[in-house]
Amino acid sequence: MIYTVTLNPALDKTVEIPNLALDTVNRITKMRTDPGGKGINVSKVIAKLGGTSKAIGILAGNSGRAIQDALDSEGLAHNFRFVPGETRTNLKVIDPENHTNTDINEPGIEVDAPELTALLYDLLKELKQGDIVVLAGSLPKGAPKDTYYTWVESCKKAGAKVFLDADGELLAEGLKAAPYLVKPNNDELSRMMGRELKTLDELADAGQALIRRGIEHVVVSMGGRGALYLRKDSVIYAPALKVKVGSTVGAGDSVVAALAYAEAEGLGEENTVRLSIATGAANVMCSGTQAAERSQIEELLPLVTFQHL
Repeated sequence: MIYTVTLNPALDKTVEIPNLALDTVNRITKMRTDPGGKGINVSKVIAKLGGTSKAIGILAGNSGRAIQDALDSEGLAHNFRFVPGETRTNLKVIDPENHTNTDINEPGIEVDAPELTALLYDLLKELKQGDIVVLAGSLPKGAPKDTYYTWVESCKKAGAKVFLDADGELLAEGLKAAPYLVKPNNDELSRMMGRELKTLDELADAGQALIRRGIEHVVVSMGGRGALYLRKDSVIYAPALKVKVGSTVGAGDSVVAALAYAEAEGLGEENTVRLSIATGAANVMCSGTQAAERSQIEELLPLVTFQHL
């Protein structure tokens, strides 16, 4: 089983505003609302790929119930704990004329450590040897900074493979417990290393430094440049596919979903690369944080190229 953990979910409202301008009235031409948060996005994509997962996390208020209802309508398994307050709503603004994507994210509710511990225990009671746990996204206010360290360590002891997709201090803390896979982007990896990493060699060297810390698999996403896939004795570079962009929101989450699905299905290294690149590209073509259909992904698979470095 794949479990996706979203500790700071959101109701994602995506709007299109042609020629977005400041200090004036803007008119919305299209709008959609989706259940969001990085782990939830991963679960949505896994379902489209044909896999199964269970989304867990913290919800609150009417927005939280709307997220739960949306997941029910999509047939996605979930186990959320409800707390006082109101789950945040994040605004995604797409300007199709100027080809920009702007995120305006609320900070979210405050959650204390005992609530997070209770949720972790809920998960640990279900985990079995070989399960996959995806920890993704920001933490709610009130969460200890070492939350991801605690979750990675606990899930590993239960026999699970832990995928971590976080940034900054949250990533740094989680890395101390050596998760199975991490997916920093090039900017996040640069900040982690304290210097700007520009070339593939520089990024690969930084990724290999993480491998030496006990991480099995490092994937460095580079937006329009593609991605690097690193294991102990292997470095693969795959350029991004050129597709029409609908929304870049959730693109990284779709890559994580493909990686988790590929791991669960036992796909080989090269097929994992193909699937994750095609899945990321297909989801970029979609509006908002809706997940691309498997048929769209299949159409892109033959277009994926890669090379061993």
